[in-house]
Amino acid sequence: MNERLVLLGTKGGPALRPGGPMPTASLIEIGGRTAVVDCALGVTKGLVDAGVSLKTLDLVFITHLHSDHVLELGALLHTAWTAGLATPVRVCGPVGTKDVWTHFCRSLAYDIDIRIDDEGRPDIRELVAVTEFGEGVVLEEGGLTVDALRVDHPPVTECYALRFSHAGRRVVFSADTCHFPPLADFARGADILVHEAMLLAGVDRLVARTGNGARLKAHLLASHTLAEDAGRIASAAGCAHLVLNHLIPADDPDFGPEAWEEAIRRTFAGPLTIGRDGLELPLKTAPAANA
Repeated sequence: MNERLVLLGTKGGPALRPGGPMPTASLIEIGGRTAVVDCALGVTKGLVDAGVSLKTLDLVFITHLHSDHVLELGALLHTAWTAGLATPVRVCGPVGTKDVWTHFCRSLAYDIDIRIDDEGRPDIRELVAVTEFGEGVVLEEGGLTVDALRVDHPPVTECYALRFSHAGRRVVFSADTCHFPPLADFARGADILVHEAMLLAGVDRLVARTGNGARLKAHLLASHTLAEDAGRIASAAGCAHLVLNHLIPADDPDFGPEAWEEAIRRTFAGPLTIGRDGLELPLKTAPAANA
């Protein structure tokens, strides 16, 4: 199995615009496991386009319950089921994730029940197991460990960075957060740090399009990380590669890759990737046992 990280959606916020990127979702294949991190609108097609067979869906992690991270959770699981999923799927998310899944199943009860009776499918409600987590170890199986760190994303109180560790490798997802220095310790020595990022110069242009500018601007500045601060976290963590995700703004033609590069280079000198939908990065080969 080729081990890789794929950014399935890279924009911050739930709004869609013609020709623009999709909201945040990622795929990580590591240690023989296939894990989806967040389930924004478009995650299902993103996985198919990345070559993932939906009927092999294995692990799903939700960082928090903002719609641009969980809106397509139910639809992903249901579509995988209609594609032939017949093996258990584990969903791990913060408090409230069980309700999201339970209410989705209730809303689709007619369809689910008729497909079980008419098409002979297993009951999807018995295939999917939802575990709600807080800080600490979320999963530990077959050499793969997933840890969670509560980050600062007001007014959301249950929002978690995630660290995937296997065979000496570490991939860390910041989730949505303001500048949060403890994240540097959590991401210490990471091979890849996937961190959200915002350009201050683009905020006013972004909020001008929404109609609720003052309130949205206050939220963005209180709850998200400026690109320069994402660079500071990466530098303090000593991470090998910084990947920018959940970009704000993500679809403004006045802020291309050079604007992100300029902002990050003020605080981080290492390898940098500016996220875009469908971007695939291979994970480094695990060290040999006798190395």
